[in-house]
Amino acid sequence: MAQDQLDVDVELLDGLPSVGVGIARALVPAKRGGPNGHLPERRVMVAALEQDAERFAAYSRVCGFTVRDHVPATWLHVLTFPLQVHLMATQDFPLGLAGLVHVANSMTLHRPVGIDEEVTLSSSGADLRGHRSGTQVDLLGEARVGDEVVWTGRSTYLARGKRPSGSPEPTSDEAVGGQQNHSKNARETDETPTKMGVDPTALWRLPAGLGRDYAAVSGDVNPIHLSSLTAKAFGFPRAIAHGMWTHARALAALEGRLPPAYEVEVDFRKPVLLPSTVGFASSHAEGQPDFQVASKDGSRVHLTGSLRPLRASGTPHHST
Repeated sequence: MAQDQLDVDVELLDGLPSVGVGIARALVPAKRGGPNGHLPERRVMVAALEQDAERFAAYSRVCGFTVRDHVPATWLHVLTFPLQVHLMATQDFPLGLAGLVHVANSMTLHRPVGIDEEVTLSSSGADLRGHRSGTQVDLLGEARVGDEVVWTGRSTYLARGKRPSGSPEPTSDEAVGGQQNHSKNARETDETPTKMGVDPTALWRLPAGLGRDYAAVSGDVNPIHLSSLTAKAFGFPRAIAHGMWTHARALAALEGRLPPAYEVEVDFRKPVLLPSTVGFASSHAEGQPDFQVASKDGSRVHLTGSLRPLRASGTPHHST
């Protein structure tokens, strides 16, 4: 367990909370600390959770994975995500859930995790900090089997607007893209309008109902993903794909090359409107991301990512 998680209280839940209930609770007006507030000094935890093999099989089909006995890193994020929402929806969380943009995600799968293993999951907030577009915060996740940490994750969210008082001036190379995940201000920004650097190796045709399909297997029922009608209420012309679906679909495209243990990091750049056709590309070229998802013509990058193999113990594996 990370040192910054040792000296906090634990809120132990009987089971995974409902994401929909958390989103609804977060929409109730409440006075929050804002950028100058403080993160709750507690971890939310669910102990000895039995994974649902049928749900995992459905998740694998929606995201393009082959159904196997071992789970991808993104599945463990799906299991931990309700704990994130539960924490962010509480009144003592300084930033409003409805105004947060999911801009980046990183995960480490320390060793293969079987679908038949019980996992103890936890989540906490960390590093409330200034960003040139507002305030960022990390939601940390952890999965254990017994006393062994088998997965860790970090989801970075951005609240556009004010920065914490006394924040250092932001640097020009800060990540500023974003998958709009829980924001009422859903207009796209002019930030990082990068173009795909390599030709796509595959085209994915995404149906209008993809958001509903992913919501059914992930539990993320954010209305911006479910229909054009509900998405328009938050400023989108039509529904958008879940950023974590795009992340999972990219890993599924690399499934045959995924090592047993790995680190994966992604930046969410631009929302994917539904329906649409997007291109996927992977590259080993110097200066290029390991993989990208972009519009069919490559003019709008939706996601960039990098993948690094580890030894099963979590030690970096260096090829010879």
